[in-house]
Order: sequence, then C-alpha cells, then structure tokens
Amino acid sequence: MKVLIIGGVAGGASTAARLRRKDENAEIIIFERGEHISYASCGLPYYLSDTIDNRDSLLVMTPEKFKNLLNIDVRINSNVTDIDRKNKNITIKNLQTNEIYKENYDKLVLSPGAKPFIPPIKGINSNKIFTLRNVNDADKIKEKITKNKVKNIAIIGGGFIGVETAENLKEAGIKTSIIEMAPQLLSQLDFEIASIIHNHLVDKGINLHLNTSVTSFEDTKDGLIIELNNKEKITADYAILSIGIRAENELALKTNLETGPRGHIIVNENLRTNDKDIYALGDVIEVIDFVTKDKTAIPLAGPANKQGRIIADNITGGNKKYNGTQGTSILKVFNYDVASTGINEKTLKAKEIPYLKTFVHGFSHANYYPKAMPILLKLLFTPDTGKILGSQVIGQDGVDKRIDIIASIMRMGGTINDLAQAELSYAPPHGSAKDIVNIAGMSAQNISNKEIIPFYLDELDSLTDNNVLIDVRTSQERTIGNFNNDIHLPLEEIRNRLNELPKNKEIITYCTKGLKSYFAARILSQNGFNVKTLNGGYSIYKELNKKNAY
Repeated sequence: MKVLIIGGVAGGASTAARLRRKDENAEIIIFERGEHISYASCGLPYYLSDTIDNRDSLLVMTPEKFKNLLNIDVRINSNVTDIDRKNKNITIKNLQTNEIYKENYDKLVLSPGAKPFIPPIKGINSNKIFTLRNVNDADKIKEKITKNKVKNIAIIGGGFIGVETAENLKEAGIKTSIIEMAPQLLSQLDFEIASIIHNHLVDKGINLHLNTSVTSFEDTKDGLIIELNNKEKITADYAILSIGIRAENELALKTNLETGPRGHIIVNENLRTNDKDIYALGDVIEVIDFVTKDKTAIPLAGPANKQGRIIADNITGGNKKYNGTQGTSILKVFNYDVASTGINEKTLKAKEIPYLKTFVHGFSHANYYPKAMPILLKLLFTPDTGKILGSQVIGQDGVDKRIDIIASIMRMGGTINDLAQAELSYAPPHGSAKDIVNIAGMSAQNISNKEIIPFYLDELDSLTDNNVLIDVRTSQERTIGNFNNDIHLPLEEIRNRLNELPKNKEIITYCTKGLKSYFAARILSQNGFNVKTLNGGYSIYKELNKKNAY
C-alpha cells in the first residue's frame, strides 16, 4: 500500500507516524511545501521573547528523524500542484530544483492546514507587515527585532496568536499595541472573563484598541503609519497581522472535493472526503461541534493529532470515528491563564439554545496553604438535564487542571451532578477538600432546583423601585466599592434585623464573590422574603467597570 500525505505539522505528521506503527510495509511519503515538516507552531510567539531560546527545540521532527526512526520519506520544499483523482496520482514541483514529477497513490491524506487571512487594506503589502504562522515567519520577525532598534510593534487582531505575540514582544522590551475590530479579545470567551484579560494587559503596558479596525497602512521613513476607523493614527516600526486564518483549500477546489460554505473540506465521521480514497484533517476540514452538533471549523493542534490517528487506523482497515471538537483551549497572558471548553454564552444566545449559568470563585489549592491563588469559573448548562454546555476558567494557577476536569466530564456526557460529585485529589498544596469544580456543580444544582434565584449583572439596568439591593459584606469589605442606593446589612446581623426589610419588594443580596450573598438569600427566603442573589458577586462588576483607556 502506498499512502501520500500532503502537509506535515500536527495532522500530517501524526497520520504518518501512526500509519507506520500500524503497517510496517506501507510506502509512506509526506510532501511539505515549506522547509520544516513538523514544528511547534504554538511555541512561535515564545521564541520572539527568548522564553524559548533554542530555535531547534521548535522543530519537533526532521526529515532525517522520520527516515531513521519510522522509515518515512519526507520531501520538504515540495509543492503539490494537482491531484488526478481518476488516475490516482498527484503532481509535485520541487521548489529548489523546479523539477515537476508525479507520484501515484492508493490512499491520499490532505493536511495542508490554513494560511493567514490578508484583508484588502490599503498599504497591506508593505515589507514592514508580517504574519506569524510558521518558523520562517518567526525568523523574519526575530531578525528585525534583534538587528534593528525596534521601539514599537502593532498587532492587528486579538486572537490566540495576537495576544501571545503581544505579551512576548512586551517581554522583549518592545512597546506593543493590539488593534481588535471586535468589542473584546479572544472570541472564545464571554465578555466578563475577557474583561479581566483586558485590564491585565493594560496594567502590563499593552495599548489596547477595541472596537477598532485598520483602514490603511502607510510606509514612511519614520515607520509604519496605521490609520484606524476612528481617524486615529498610530506609528509603529512594524505590524504583525493576526486577523485569522483561511483553509488551504486550493487543491480540494481544483479537484472538485466537496467543501463547505467557508471553504473547508467536508469529511464524514471517518474523516473521509467524498472520494473514498482521500482523507483530510486539521485546519482545512469542517468538523462537528461537540455540543451543538453543527458544522464548524475549530483549528487546534490537539484535535488534529487525534484525527491523524483515526485516519491511519481507517486506512489500515479500521472503522474509527471522530466525534466532534469541543474547542478546549488554554492561553497564558502574562500572570494569568485563561481556558475554555465547549461553547460560550454568546453562541448559546445566538443559536437560541436554552441554558443556565453560574459564576463561582475558589482557589488553586487550600487557601490556608501559602500561595493559594484565586480562580474564577463560569459554567453553562442545560435547564432540564443539567448537561454541561461549556465553561471558562481564569486565574494565576490551577486553571489547566480545572478546565481539563470539566472538559473530560463533558466529553463523557456528564452533568452538573457529576461535577458536584467528582472525587478529586486533595492535599493542601494541590487542591481543596471541596474543589472549585465541585463548587461549580453545587452552585449549578442550587440554581437548577431553584434553591436560589440568581441575579446577573446584565439585569442591573432593569431594576426599579420595587427592587432592593442589600450589601451583606462587612464595612471593611465594602471599601472596594458598592452599588448606588443599596442598603448595607452585614450577613452577621441579618437574622436580628429582618424586620427592617420589606416583604412587598424583591430583595437582591450581594457581596464580593457571591458566597455571603448566597447565605443571606437562604436566610431571607426561609423567612418569607422574595429574594435573589447576585451570582458571581461585585468583583466581576468591578472588573467590567475599570476605567482603563481601551
């Protein structure tokens, strides 16, 4: 059997490696247009700051290693220009020698990935504007900031790579701006969580321009002048585009493989295209959203690696199925880690999917043990069954552990009850007897069974004279701020002062993080009051309303 693989990195390389383990006699050839067959694309921003100071460590595998370890023929600088499905062969151009030749196949795997989106903006072809998609891109940027006296760089786009690049350039001593057309960075997050990142970036010296797009670039001897849609002009030495990616679908279109509305190759659950001998994977394909079951595109390295294993198994006679992508991801932003899995509230609203939500606060480990760090967790779940729809977690330690627990339970079809009952390891340096994951499940249970009625910050504008806000914190806790026209009634005093509260109005209790207000709401509801409690507490409001200039 002869298998040709177009494209390396995560998907193609993992397919080839698994295929060799399944079939020692198969002839396997990988064709890669670039110079590097398998590299750590997610590590590229950290190379710019010398956090990763050894460039070679980014090269996961080389053609020589593939040949020596796996007996796989890797051909770099080889551009596949055509697929002849009828005769089952491909046409390749050697980009070093310009030789053009053909190779036949029994099975073909497409893993060309995606390319940076370059919008039609005036001046965008300037040699002072870069993308960061591969090792060569990183080399070019690294050379500029190393050899030249670079003072500032503008990042256009606030996704994963844009935010990571901004952080690393700032760590390298370069003044950095992020220009993002949307109201927030990191679209996988909801605004409450993203706001914490916004504030942290500004605190770290990043110039943040949200709700802002670029209308033109002007290349001058003094630098790159970037004009924004609000008529503001920013001068930078260089700009890095991180606006998004588009599927490398030219071969698929040329050979009439079926593609979706955004150009991604359509595959079935076995990752086979509409040609029985051609498979596809990675950033180029359309996948099923694990939660909504809708067709979508989620470009992540983890799913691509798993897809490669499935394709190799199917080529060698298996019937493995890919069951959809959750979009589980994590990002370091200076001192914070922020992670998500499943779908966010914005998407639930847009798709009109019924949901409930809760925000809970906890710590990375037992808060009496040194260096316990706060964690904020948002959980989304179905009103009827409590099935988990998505989650977002932010903090300075222990975020990865929590999102992975939730993602794993979610993958198994778990519910809020499973979160509440999850038996997790506990020792003071590592966790708590009642972990924040458990607390999230318990809070969700309380909401689901109407033991508490939550009130959310986006409902503040709907308050009338028939509502009463009660701050149940101590006077000292209240110094961080409070809502206007509230009543200060500390939790410790509330049982003895019930006669001061009206039973003909709706009472909303609040505190800093939501725990004391929950206790207060339980006291009041059992004493005949109509009461809700501010879910997540005043601290989220504080983050949403910081007076930062972005």
